[in-house]
Amino acid sequence: MPKRHIVEQGECISSIAFENGLFPDYVWNHPDNKDLKELRKDPNVLLPGDVIVVPDKRQKVVEKPTGQRHVFRRKGVPEKFIVNFMLGDEPRANAAYVLDIDGTKSNGTTDRNGKLEMFIPPNAMRGRITFTEEGEEFEFRLGHLDPVTEVSGVQGRLLNLGLYDGPVDGEMNEKLEEAIRIFQERNGLDRTGKLDDNVKSWLKRAHGC
Repeated sequence: MPKRHIVEQGECISSIAFENGLFPDYVWNHPDNKDLKELRKDPNVLLPGDVIVVPDKRQKVVEKPTGQRHVFRRKGVPEKFIVNFMLGDEPRANAAYVLDIDGTKSNGTTDRNGKLEMFIPPNAMRGRITFTEEGEEFEFRLGHLDPVTEVSGVQGRLLNLGLYDGPVDGEMNEKLEEAIRIFQERNGLDRTGKLDDNVKSWLKRAHGC
């Protein structure tokens, strides 16, 4: 029978589906999750406390002739991790790095736009990137970004954009108001420091989710 799963911090549809042996699209598009899908829009940005209906597994029978080799591909695994690094207003282009995802390390180089793009496990939780030439390290938590409709989601996005250095606690504070003013100024908006729907919309576009 389908079961109800209460979302915890760090979880998303991909990780929940993976832990239950299901495809993310199958879970996200299930009729019982229609209301949550309309509310959150993005399967990778959920709020702790959201309730996901995890449906039963579907069985698929494939008929193939014996005595031959057949290749079957598992869809939905792994997930793609994409992040852009900037130095001020310029992309951190062609920068060599070491990426550590839950203890698994890999080497690479950002592209000309400062982009890092690679596949990771759907249930990955933590990462660390070290830029080898500069020796700079940055840590990040995967799946921990709250919806932009929440104050904590605004804090998380402004933190990722390098405009906010306060706590991600869902509470308005002076540092957050100043970060909002800076964001507004950079995007040609009135520098009010007020968190309104227009700021949230611009912030979502600027952050990419």
